[in-house]
Amino acid sequence: MKGSNVRSIAVRFLLAVSLGASGLVLAGVISKYLAIPFIDVTLLVIVTWFLYRTEGKSVKALGLNITAKHLLFLVFGLLIGIAALGLENFLRSVYTGERWIISSPIDQLALWKVLYLILPSVIVQELVFRGYLFTKTIEVTSVATANVILGILFMLVHVLDRDVMQNTGQLIFLIVSIPIGHLLFATALLKSKTLYFPIGLHWGNNWASSCLIGYGKNENTIFHINNPYVFQSWKAFIILLLIFNVFFLLVTFIIWKWNGIPFKGALLPTSASKITDAE
Repeated sequence: MKGSNVRSIAVRFLLAVSLGASGLVLAGVISKYLAIPFIDVTLLVIVTWFLYRTEGKSVKALGLNITAKHLLFLVFGLLIGIAALGLENFLRSVYTGERWIISSPIDQLALWKVLYLILPSVIVQELVFRGYLFTKTIEVTSVATANVILGILFMLVHVLDRDVMQNTGQLIFLIVSIPIGHLLFATALLKSKTLYFPIGLHWGNNWASSCLIGYGKNENTIFHINNPYVFQSWKAFIILLLIFNVFFLLVTFIIWKWNGIPFKGALLPTSASKITDAE
């Protein structure tokens, strides 16, 4: 790669990171004074649009143009995300002996409220870690390299937290599991050719984490467990860690290999259509 190209790519990466960070900071400042829904999402979408525009491209590069098929992928991902985490928790219960009990009563309004409240952070994370930086890294390196780099960054955002750093078990779990989560979401993007699919998967997973199963009687979860498993050895922890990650690697593999409806089995193009083509 020529020196001029390297400098150009480096400048573009710095511009992307700077604009993205500035957008998030500005969103935080605005939110202190004005309760504007999805302000952080709006600013990041604008930044993403601008970055592609400077290359003569559109947000079609991420499949962000609104079409019936793309919106279907959003719903499809949401349902898969919920079902996948539910099935993984069932497999965990088979090993631990935890019993699921249907919560009664269930605060249905609270469940819908959580679904709405978690969406902005999900979209922001997808735009940052599976958006422009990810597709640009693929262009200049490879899919494998891009997954390693963005997977590590995605993991660091989750583990560089005081509470996490003080909990060895949680720290190990996140260090291992978050990169696999990135791989799942990245595969969903590459397979579907739209960011709406990983947004849906991420959205469903996060909602299920909060609202599907809880510990102790709780009207804010659909099911609850009254005999939570207590770890008494590292062996049990490692087995559950393997169950979780092997299961989601299997989900990732199925998405990658599935060629039926609604997939066509093609990778996301490494370069998007020109704006004139998109229009």
